[in-house]
Amino acid sequence: MDSLRLLVKGGAGGMGFPKYGGLGGPGGNVCVVGKEGITLKDVLKTFKTKQVKAGNGENSHKNCILGEKGNDVIIEAPLGISLYDETGAKIGEVNREDDTVIIAHGGVGGCPETGHSGCRGQSRMVTFDLKLIADVGLVGFPNAGKSTLLSALSNARPKIASYPFTTLMPNIGTIKYPDLRQITVADLPGLIEGAHANLGMGHKFLKHVERTRLLLVVVDVGGFQLGPRYSARSCLETIVLLNKELELYREDLIHKPAILIINKMDKTGSREMYEYILEAMKDIKGVIQDTPEIFRPHNPLTFERIVGISAREKENSQIEEVKAHIKDVLDNTITKTIDEQLIVETLEKRLRTDCPLLI
Repeated sequence: MDSLRLLVKGGAGGMGFPKYGGLGGPGGNVCVVGKEGITLKDVLKTFKTKQVKAGNGENSHKNCILGEKGNDVIIEAPLGISLYDETGAKIGEVNREDDTVIIAHGGVGGCPETGHSGCRGQSRMVTFDLKLIADVGLVGFPNAGKSTLLSALSNARPKIASYPFTTLMPNIGTIKYPDLRQITVADLPGLIEGAHANLGMGHKFLKHVERTRLLLVVVDVGGFQLGPRYSARSCLETIVLLNKELELYREDLIHKPAILIINKMDKTGSREMYEYILEAMKDIKGVIQDTPEIFRPHNPLTFERIVGISAREKENSQIEEVKAHIKDVLDNTITKTIDEQLIVETLEKRLRTDCPLLI
């Protein structure tokens, strides 16, 4: 389960007491708080009716002219949740432990401005949308060897088989380095042609890609064919098609840093094919131009590194090479982001000093 809708209602405000100038208590809020180890299924079990209502504020009375606030309701939710209202507008995100978002505010308590009547609390339908947070996302067609690679890179033990669509749910593993650095890797369900239009796992896959910082594009050196009724695609064609699917879903995805992993190098003739692919990728625009027009992306992915491996070989120096590339590219990306942030902050400080009226 990666999506859930709940009807949430803030508590109503309590009645005021005009004779003594008493104020009604405000209604309680409905809040979402991030917690490790929680799933959306746990949320559903807690609120079986899919309705959540906070407590009403207490009325003001002669013994206590200030009514007490209604009880808040806390919804513990998994990390990586985006929250949307019924119009599709984003309310907020929960990315870290104890991140808190109020999704339904309680009503104002009775006071002179409201004629001493308590106001209703906010009521709306809220969608909890889970998008994984991982440093690296494995992208590829089914049976490209993504799960095998995740197992080789990390401590994860995903289901592995020699047929397409082994991975139906995302798996996350952690790469641990000798310097105690840890990098999370998400193995996501395989794409098929038309994923941008929600074919196959479609949007369920692609929305998770949005929350990763580095794409690890995994392709079979021998190409890919989903089944007898489908066209066979060469390795170069699968690279172009993956590029196209990412671009059609969300154009800014192709601007993420990416590493190309050419897998299954233990196949006969793979070395010659690998050399051919390396030479062809020097002119990626030419490769795109040679594919049918319907498959051509407008902008090509830029691969920081291209590595040929056989993920299934246990004693494999190539896997250590991939780990090193992942760390190196991520570190360069972080440094670049920090530099950009530093430039922005420096310019803002200078503007505040030189042109305070512009800020």
